[in-house]
Amino acid sequence: MPTPREVLTPDALALVQAVADRGSFAAAARDLGLVPSAVTYRVRQVEDALDVLLFDRSSRQAKLTAAGNELICAGQQLLQDIDAMANRVKRVATGWEAEFTVAVDSALSVSTTMELAESFYALQPTTRLRVREEVLGGTLEAVIAGRADLALGVVLEPGTTAGIQSHELGDLLFVYAVAPHHPLASAAQPISDEVLLKHRAVAVSDSAQQRGAALTMGLLAGQDVFTVSSIRAKLDAQLRGLGGGFLPEPLARPYLASGRLVARDVQRPTRKIRMSYAWRNAGNLGPGRALQWWLAQLESPATRSALLERHTTA
Repeated sequence: MPTPREVLTPDALALVQAVADRGSFAAAARDLGLVPSAVTYRVRQVEDALDVLLFDRSSRQAKLTAAGNELICAGQQLLQDIDAMANRVKRVATGWEAEFTVAVDSALSVSTTMELAESFYALQPTTRLRVREEVLGGTLEAVIAGRADLALGVVLEPGTTAGIQSHELGDLLFVYAVAPHHPLASAAQPISDEVLLKHRAVAVSDSAQQRGAALTMGLLAGQDVFTVSSIRAKLDAQLRGLGGGFLPEPLARPYLASGRLVARDVQRPTRKIRMSYAWRNAGNLGPGRALQWWLAQLESPATRSALLERHTTA
């Protein structure tokens, strides 16, 4: 009988994950380009080696057992460890990371991020580059959890998170804005919290996956909230008059100038958020060439300022 070490391969873990995601062996087989009997046989191999049942087969749908769920969770960590090991080996040989992921808060400039990516590719590195959009606490969490190597636009005090290094990016000013046809556009200023409470707020959902890591900003207890997934969706909602809320001033600026948004003074303090960029401490191995390059670009005040600006045509 095969041992657990022999059957617990990345392919086998991916196959178990596919069955769990699709809810059936036949559907997973279609996705993987295999016949159902091959999927069933390979899952049974893993079950026999571990002497457990991974799926409850009593119903038409393949449902994970407690043991199966634990294998999926542990397998995800194992695959991350394999990727990290391959990355370290690649770096020892060439100095370049095999893959480099940048988490960018949705309030920052997409065009500046793409300009940096363009300059990075001009080096013809051997590194595969990934850019992922995050929101609020999810930006820092991506680095802490190992989903990203560098995070741009995190909200934290330097030196407060173990194993994470950070530097200030700059201050981002937020302005409270509504559409000109929204009731708050004609309300007496400064607008009190009591008045704001009567109107719907538009908020961006924090992308943090861990409990306790999510941040909430600018919302009042008991207020009706329309939640969207990105700062661009928040802007669109406010342009349509679906609610009010704080927007990054550079993002709102052209719409304020064209009259499609109206800035309103509120009694609560003006929101100016200090942004930072953060990365994991590389330890004895030191930072790879990709991280070194990105950090070198961020030393430029012009680059940091450009990331905090969003140029949008109203």
